[in-house]
Amino acid sequence: MLKQIGAITAINIKSIPERWASSLVIVVGLAGVVAVFTALLAMRAGFESTLKASGQPDEAMVMRGGSDSEINSAFDRDSSDLIEQAPGIRVGADGKRLASAEMMVIAELARKDDVKNGANITLRGVQPAAFALRPQFKIVEGRSFTPGLRELIVGRSVLRQFQGAEPGKRVRMRGSDWTVVGIFETGDAYESELWADLNVARTTFSRSGSSSVLVALDGADGLDKLKKALGADPRVSVDVIRQQDYFSGQTKQFRQTIGVLAGVVTAIMALGAIFAALNSMYAAVATRSKEIATLRAIGFGGLPVLVSVMIESLLLALVGGLIGALIAILLFNNLSVATLGQSFTQVVFNFQVTPVLVVRGLVISIVIGMIGGLLPAIRAARLPVVDSLRAA
Repeated sequence: MLKQIGAITAINIKSIPERWASSLVIVVGLAGVVAVFTALLAMRAGFESTLKASGQPDEAMVMRGGSDSEINSAFDRDSSDLIEQAPGIRVGADGKRLASAEMMVIAELARKDDVKNGANITLRGVQPAAFALRPQFKIVEGRSFTPGLRELIVGRSVLRQFQGAEPGKRVRMRGSDWTVVGIFETGDAYESELWADLNVARTTFSRSGSSSVLVALDGADGLDKLKKALGADPRVSVDVIRQQDYFSGQTKQFRQTIGVLAGVVTAIMALGAIFAALNSMYAAVATRSKEIATLRAIGFGGLPVLVSVMIESLLLALVGGLIGALIAILLFNNLSVATLGQSFTQVVFNFQVTPVLVVRGLVISIVIGMIGGLLPAIRAARLPVVDSLRAA
């Protein structure tokens, strides 16, 4: 039986060039399905990875009670000071607590792909401890801002998507001019922000407090100590959340939306690809009915014929899947884009075509090829030998 399957499969494969048009329909259709599926999930993976990389496991964010994001949170200065003195916060080498009250406001910059309209971008006012709390932070061009001056440092990702953010340029926000003095890298969502001195930002934007307080936790029980202390203090109403959990939660809605979109689009395209495969394989069986009848007449069984047609369909599906995966890698892997985050500001991230996504795409391609080839294969195995020879 294996010899029969091998012999018929070899004949089928050798005849593919003679049927290149119908075979190409299967390959192109499945390449499109895999490319679109992989690209959509690569976008989700890139966004999720960027936000997850922003969180440190030994740090926590303190926000106003009931706030789901920094942009919706606000403290007055007294509350920020109380939070920074709470138990559970680690003390740095300089003897000061590792806590940074930070203020988030929405600013506007012109995108490179849309010079006429501005897009929302985050400006973050920070205290000196903010740099120690983010060990991945580094200045890659220029210098840091000078406390007390209207100076900005800009995340590297901002440069890829927005205009006028280069060192030496002036950025006008809320009636004030700011000078860009440096570019920083963090490898996470913070690279999509503009940073400035907290007190200068407060004065410029008429704010007296902060949006959140980022703290380093003192030991494994630091989070519990901090939650307990702040929860028992009637002067503040806050939520304390581990930083990694906060950023992971910020991706939830986006992940769900892209997952549903990928499922719907892939299902629609897959249905079309299945019909294309059915038509193409039925046509292939019809054009080879004489060959199949002859093979059956000289002793080849129906099962080897069925298996050989299935192998041909799966082979074409695999080729289409590989081409689709290659297209996704070449066109979308590390593609830099910006989208609205939870705070309605732009988050810049890169598509990530991971090996897992490629494998998923290939599995979908093979399943479609299997479904599309099954009925034609059954038909080929059941072809009446005598009638097929007479018709030929």
